[in-house]
Amino acid sequence: MNKHLSLRSGNPALQSNTFRKHLSGISAGAMTINGTVNKTGFSLLLLMVSASLTWSNPSLMVMAIPATIMGIILAIATIFKPMYGYVTVPLYATVQGVVLGAISWVFESSYPGIVIQAVFLTFGTLASLLLAYMSGLIKATENFKLGVVAATGGIAILYFISWVMSLFGSGLSLIHSTSLFGIAFSGFVVVIAALNLVLDFDFIEEGAEMGAPKYMEWYGAFGLLVTLIWLYIEILRLLSKLQNRR
Repeated sequence: MNKHLSLRSGNPALQSNTFRKHLSGISAGAMTINGTVNKTGFSLLLLMVSASLTWSNPSLMVMAIPATIMGIILAIATIFKPMYGYVTVPLYATVQGVVLGAISWVFESSYPGIVIQAVFLTFGTLASLLLAYMSGLIKATENFKLGVVAATGGIAILYFISWVMSLFGSGLSLIHSTSLFGIAFSGFVVVIAALNLVLDFDFIEEGAEMGAPKYMEWYGAFGLLVTLIWLYIEILRLLSKLQNRR
């Protein structure tokens, strides 16, 4: 039995049957790890260029909300129609760059130097976990996957509850608090977001081993992009809380 068949992911874009249900599709060529890496790199480049343009042109920040809505639409389209990923994923990366550019500018205005720290920590985490995964230092065992998925689901529920409460002028103080408990919570979320990268690596490896259609390379790149964006935002949150404690 393939060692990946029972895998789970905390990333909603990458689920246990994601690749298998597309194996019967008609596609020129099969998914490869190198192909996915190249598409991930291209998507990240688009995101960074878009974010940089938004950062350097504050007038573009009014597009942050429309870009967020467009990003959600493109994410849903990618999840349900991955064969069109060659269009939806680059567009998703571009509009998310607008959103991240605006978010980064807001954080940088309040905490000078925080953005470059978050960028280095995000890519440093990606490189470290990729190296650990490739060397076998970290293995996506069943218990590991269950723990990460459960923690990710719990965090999502807490964020959703906080969002609903905010509509009524309230919220969960733990999420936004700069207390030691608030910092510990943000640190925990950063760790869980980072560990989701390991699950993403494993699913991409599964797709390549199973001979998934070529277009699933875009889908794998999309999954990694979603996790990296989440990780970056959570690192910004954590760093801002730490600076507020000084």
